[in-house]
Amino acid sequence: MSGNSTPTGAGLDAAFDAARAAGARGEVPIGAAVVKDGVVLAADGNRTRALNDPTAHAEMLVIRAACQALGDERLTGCDLYVTLEPCPMCAAAISFARIRRLYFAAPDPKGGAVESGVRLYGQPTCHHAPEVYGGLRESEAAELLRAFFRERR
Repeated sequence: MSGNSTPTGAGLDAAFDAARAAGARGEVPIGAAVVKDGVVLAADGNRTRALNDPTAHAEMLVIRAACQALGDERLTGCDLYVTLEPCPMCAAAISFARIRRLYFAAPDPKGGAVESGVRLYGQPTCHHAPEVYGGLRESEAAELLRAFFRERR
């Protein structure tokens, strides 16, 4: 990464803070943040259990909140930071929202859809593919998930 693609600490920090808060609420500790021009527009963690909503992944929540904040269905010029590689649903929403750059921490070989699984952005039917940067603070994100699931076994 170089130039404008260097992630802001604020976005990644906000995503990790949201992941830790989600874990404290009993949700799978995944967090996300949408940033535009260095300003965090929205940050949240998973809320699938609290909202009884299987679509309430961190990415979906922050995309919705950022669209509301900007008054637009598209997040052109925005970057998304997430602590785990997005699933197919979230990867599609990122494409539909026209997110400029996606930064994620840990890969998800089982459920991811960006560099794992279906690799959505490499498909000819994908209308918009963000720039993707993975592996940021990967070990920290992986340990958050491992600790969460270890406590539940």
